[in-house]
Amino acid sequence: MFSASKAAEFSNEPLSQQDLPALDLLALTPVSKKYRTINLGVCSTVTVLLLGALSAAKYQPWFRVPDDLHNAYPYACLVIFTLGFLWFIYHFFADKKVKFAVREQDVSKESGLFFRQLSCQPILRVQHVELKRGPLDRWAGLASLQVFSAGGEMHTFEIPGLEIDEANQIRQFILDHKDVSAR
Repeated sequence: MFSASKAAEFSNEPLSQQDLPALDLLALTPVSKKYRTINLGVCSTVTVLLLGALSAAKYQPWFRVPDDLHNAYPYACLVIFTLGFLWFIYHFFADKKVKFAVREQDVSKESGLFFRQLSCQPILRVQHVELKRGPLDRWAGLASLQVFSAGGEMHTFEIPGLEIDEANQIRQFILDHKDVSAR
């Protein structure tokens, strides 16, 4: 039960539209440019490897490839190249749109090329924070910060492409402030 003094502290007054914070004024920071470079490199490498494997299968000397597959080769190459090109173009434009902000009470991430998404996670609701680093991330000195919300088994959101020092600073800030009561 609430005591009389606790009940007096609680308020839930309605706010007018003018009193709401303007999220478009949120100062967002773009992720590292290395993140975009790695994604573009992965797109290019996968496309070239698939084209190379297809060509190696066609021109290998050990067994005869059926004529139908020989005739389908240029079309298969065109499909692989087109999908790889579209994947490259998507990352070329979409990775510039990944931005984040850390404020006193929350962490926010904005992303999306066609469908823009802004996720805000109150620090008080953070269960835990993880740094994720794959081989390419480690090579480039990058990390992804995964923020897990209380009550959920999956991460609320992930901020990719952070410099490792910056990711560690944000992680430590969240851990130091997640139990502090809101003002």
